[in-house]
Amino acid sequence: MRTQIKVTEVKGAFHTRFTSVQTDLMLEALRTLQGWGYSDEALAVQLNADPEEIALLTERLKGDHRTTRDFALTARELHVIHSALTAVATTFISRGGFSEEGFHNRTSFFRENFDAMALSIVRAVDEATTP
Repeated sequence: MRTQIKVTEVKGAFHTRFTSVQTDLMLEALRTLQGWGYSDEALAVQLNADPEEIALLTERLKGDHRTTRDFALTARELHVIHSALTAVATTFISRGGFSEEGFHNRTSFFRENFDAMALSIVRAVDEATTP
């Protein structure tokens, strides 16, 4: 899976292009956390967003999932996505440790895909905002 992205800062937003797989990955992270049954307050701790914000972002990311699409996302929206990408793995930790099989079965992705995408977002924003 390709995880590298490039963003351009334009008028307070970050313009980027996500492949359909990248968008699916981000949606899966958000949906998994939404569906886990955490209280609104617990979800806000994880993502720094309320359920309405998360639902709106999820709606924006929805699409045909077959084509590459352009997005203009705020730093806050990228933060919510980044948080979801990094937090989703913690929901698969149990007394026996991290369940790679459970994670893959539920999300259809490997954990390293989420980690790599989260890192790519940070690096792309850094590159776009460093003079």
